[in-house]
Amino acid sequence: MAQSAPGNNAQSAPVSNPPWWRLPIVWLVIGGPALVVVAGLTTVVIAVRNVDPVLDTSAGQVHSAKELPAHKARNHAADPTRAVLDAN
Repeated sequence: MAQSAPGNNAQSAPVSNPPWWRLPIVWLVIGGPALVVVAGLTTVVIAVRNVDPVLDTSAGQVHSAKELPAHKARNHAADPTRAVLDAN
């Protein structure tokens, strides 16, 4: 009796090789980075369309009444003696 090698079975089914776009793993590998690129470009578009205005923070600026407590607290944190002098 002759024994055949394990891989030499003449009655084995033929191996099908589908095209690359039919394999689900390909879409996972391509889809993840593609989704990140689209999300990044969307973020850039939102940031460019909704630019925040630059605030004038010069020293000579007059502060409104509702900004004064924050202004005094900021000055006190920076230089405690200056905040006391500003209060007088």
